[in-house]
Amino acid sequence: MSPVSRARKKNPQPAAHSVNGLFKDVLRDFSGLAAEPGPFDVELLASEVLGQWWDLAIEGDAEGGEQLGLELIAFAQRKITPGAAALLAALKVVAETEEERTAAADALGVVLGRGIPEPEWAASVGQVTVGECWRTGDVYGDESSLLCVFSRGDATLGLLALLDFTERGRVRDLVVIDAPIEVLTEMRAQAAEDAELVVLDKIEPADAHRLLVDGIAETDGMEEPEVGADYARFHAIALTWCRALPEPSASLEVEEWAPARREAAVDEFVAASGLEEREIARLLVDHGCETEPANPLRVGPEKLARFLEALLGGEYELEDEDALAPVVLAWAAWAGAREGLSEVAVAALVADVTEYLEEYLAEEPDEDEPNDYLDGTESPEEVLAVVERRRFAVPSLNTVIGDEELTDLDPGDPEQRRLLVIGEHPEYHESLADDSFDGEPRLHLALKTTLVDQLWDDSPEEVWPAALRLAERGLSRDEVLGELVAVLEGQLEETGEDRLDYDLDGYREALEQV
Repeated sequence: MSPVSRARKKNPQPAAHSVNGLFKDVLRDFSGLAAEPGPFDVELLASEVLGQWWDLAIEGDAEGGEQLGLELIAFAQRKITPGAAALLAALKVVAETEEERTAAADALGVVLGRGIPEPEWAASVGQVTVGECWRTGDVYGDESSLLCVFSRGDATLGLLALLDFTERGRVRDLVVIDAPIEVLTEMRAQAAEDAELVVLDKIEPADAHRLLVDGIAETDGMEEPEVGADYARFHAIALTWCRALPEPSASLEVEEWAPARREAAVDEFVAASGLEEREIARLLVDHGCETEPANPLRVGPEKLARFLEALLGGEYELEDEDALAPVVLAWAAWAGAREGLSEVAVAALVADVTEYLEEYLAEEPDEDEPNDYLDGTESPEEVLAVVERRRFAVPSLNTVIGDEELTDLDPGDPEQRRLLVIGEHPEYHESLADDSFDGEPRLHLALKTTLVDQLWDDSPEEVWPAALRLAERGLSRDEVLGELVAVLEGQLEETGEDRLDYDLDGYREALEQV
């Protein structure tokens, strides 16, 4: 969200060591308001206080957060002080639930009945004039920044919200801006400078109301939403100012796509792309229906990145992973053209998705470094096959030899790769340092190391297909390697000086017979 440099700065709050201590600190903050504070300052202070309760809700204790708000109101009601009146006058408007606002209004009546005067600014809290609303974001529609301008007298502030349409249009962050006109000027400059990839539109306040209220509700309904640092602070004031925005004329009804409609979209893609792979295309449609039901086929780099993350997290089952890269790249180009994106935008989209695919296909299921299995020269279509082959050859980057634990070895280094092979044979560890280690054990270890090197380098290229054929018969990795070592041993030839070599042509023919 930009520019955060102009966001309202947070006033440091004293540390509280108990609930009552926290409540006293809150009353002290409101007692410390200037004699004639601006209503904006009152609203911002109240919002910061309530943001602490929202933090409890985001940690899974929504009822506890609301209960603390009600307890704070009850605490203030028992105090006969101007600070209590100021707090309650603010909360009767800014509090986030109707129950809290009603309780604050009732408590304020009690405090005022004891002779404490109502703050002069009380009637102005929440009474703002709505100005222009602007929305800017990438041309794909993954994210947007929504700027709404509000004024009261000579004072003007802006509310800037970051909307994420890859997650049902939820609000990721909220910031109150001191200089909204300057922010709008920067938005216009960015849109003019990068018109191919950035859009800026003035929208109706009623549409801004829908985007904000629905987006905040979507975020608040999540179990553990990831939000920006200012979201909680400005949560209450955003909802307060939203009530000043006109209500949308009608609720936006989103019709769920039936299976037949989803299949029709897959048919359209298959016909346009010439790819017969339907499984991945159907998953892309289903992902769109789940995350963006209003526009399932919209495409953008972040939306496709979230799709790959869902695959990696096991949210979707994928039978044919080999087809993933070509299908996703074709989908990006097809859906981008279908949305009417420019050639520049489509090219940028495909470039971003290519990078995401490389990261996805290189991702490890364990703690090993993903790039340890790659040279950095593979195309997205090649990455998966390379990682699968090399991970079969070297399934772990950690090993133990004798009493020494070796971690994070580099499998691309032949010497470190040899250590990983040795680590798989603890029966040889004691005798390896002895000059007497020779004969069949030494030969077997040397042949297995040679075979692992061949799998890593894919040379000769007949080794890996032979390994796959053996694995398809139900053999374990150790059994596969044992069979292939026997094939290699059958081609050994003495070359003099106690050295062994093998007949490469004969070896290749033997591998093809496996």
